[in-house]
Amino acid sequence: MKYLVVGLGNPGSKYENTRHNIGFKVLDAFAKEIGEPFYVEKHAEVARCKYKGRQIILVKPTTYMNLSGKAVNYWMQQENIPLDRVMVVTDDIALPFGKLRMKGKGSDGGHNGLKDIQAVLNTNLYARLRFGVGDAFFPGQQSDYVLGEWSKEESEKLEERIKTATEFIKGFCTVGIQLTMTNWNGK
Repeated sequence: MKYLVVGLGNPGSKYENTRHNIGFKVLDAFAKEIGEPFYVEKHAEVARCKYKGRQIILVKPTTYMNLSGKAVNYWMQQENIPLDRVMVVTDDIALPFGKLRMKGKGSDGGHNGLKDIQAVLNTNLYARLRFGVGDAFFPGQQSDYVLGEWSKEESEKLEERIKTATEFIKGFCTVGIQLTMTNWNGK
């Protein structure tokens, strides 16, 4: 069985340590743990992993956040992966820092990456792992906040929260979304 796991972010060193790039960070940690490198391919950096008999295609779009749907759609078609085996890892300002929540569907919540994916796929029925980045910004400063780097306190806790996020990927690809949500949501 094949699974597509897409981490949202923006390409380039300028964005590497920003809150908006947590999707990339989670996929980097998972690929490192499995021992598979990323290669630049069409619309994305891609790593192909095997985990417990499952083939997992990790995709970090190079299309920039606002055009993430192009990469998701391309890789779904390229690898012939149905929507129920697609998972998107994204930042979420509606959740406190480090809070992790998986859902099987939902609104874009104002997130431009999710908004584009929904527009391109014409559905919101795909799994998403929302990684809380908090909302410590003044009105109108949301963009600067998500494109800003982690605070010292956040950086100290980030590795442990990313490790937990990789457990969501493992669960989604082995025991399915319902059991993964039961076992990991809120942890």
